[in-house]
Amino acid sequence: MSRRRDYYETLGVSHRATQDEIKRAFRRLARRHHPDVNPNEPEAEAQFREIAEAYEVLRDPERRQNYDRFGTAEPGAGLAGDFWQDFGGFQDLFDMFFGGRRGAGRPGGPRRGSDLRYHLQISLGEVAAGAQRTLTVPRVDTCEECGGTGSDSGAAPERCARCRGQGQVEEVASTPFGRLSTITTCSACRGEGAVIADPCEACGGSGRGPREVEVPVSIPAGVEEGAALLIEGEGEAGERGGPRGDLYVILRVQPHEFFTRHGRDLQCEAPIPFTVAALGGEIAVPTLDGEDRLTVPAGTQTGKSFVLRGRGLPDARTGVRGSQHVVVRVVTPTHLTPRQKELLAEFVREGGDQMDDPKGWFTRVRDALRGED
Repeated sequence: MSRRRDYYETLGVSHRATQDEIKRAFRRLARRHHPDVNPNEPEAEAQFREIAEAYEVLRDPERRQNYDRFGTAEPGAGLAGDFWQDFGGFQDLFDMFFGGRRGAGRPGGPRRGSDLRYHLQISLGEVAAGAQRTLTVPRVDTCEECGGTGSDSGAAPERCARCRGQGQVEEVASTPFGRLSTITTCSACRGEGAVIADPCEACGGSGRGPREVEVPVSIPAGVEEGAALLIEGEGEAGERGGPRGDLYVILRVQPHEFFTRHGRDLQCEAPIPFTVAALGGEIAVPTLDGEDRLTVPAGTQTGKSFVLRGRGLPDARTGVRGSQHVVVRVVTPTHLTPRQKELLAEFVREGGDQMDDPKGWFTRVRDALRGED
């Protein structure tokens, strides 16, 4: 094949590129331009052939040296024909480097349906207890009119006469450098290798169509944010009798009004009256299981944290629950009656407003600014 452009430019590498750099460039471009990845792009096949030709030359030290010196790898040799004979065409080359397969491996054969991803928001309560949900999933499903056959009469597809069931046609032309073999997708069957004589009007002969289905899903207790639940066989319908794909349910936990999550533990804030903080007492605390009681000792300060064992979230494997951390915030009253003000004034006269700090808060701040201990 006569070169259309500089092979180094084709792969996007410099003339001093190493073999590893050339290989990485080819892999990147081949993934992007492979015809199976771009079925609706008519230029993809030509681009991929040009990329493959450049790589076949530059990966071989002898060919690369000839190309650098003479502008051609092997004068008089049929480069492209040999290349496709060695590697078996586009798909075999793609499989060799990337380990992929197109559908079930042959034109016209069964193909597995695509996998689907569904993002589901769940509450913190559902994380704690687990839940059963029913999802409405839009997907490509088996056509109800033709039962997935793609035919109005239900007849089986017939082998394509133009490509003889191969899904590809080969055109051979003579060039000054030898015979040029060009392999293209069959236009009669669009690469399927088979045609339907009486295509179904509802699905256009594809045997599939859009549909919404209800899928039950079980959410285990203790799941983490971003966890993926696999539901096998609930993806899109396969083609020509191929198996269904799978459904991946990605879980997103909604923020809670009171609680924040830290692994299996929960944390919340609880306001307490200043009298309870000073004298001690018992307060009501919300938990995911309902209301609980917390004993606050006398002299409790704002920011003090208390632990309620077993009130957190369960471990997804063992079921053992974490703890709930309750951080108290002392609330100062804003609307006092005359009598309450009088009692507080008396409290001050008795020295009740003195902080239990022999050095004093202002003194400690001043010493800290001076760098004193």
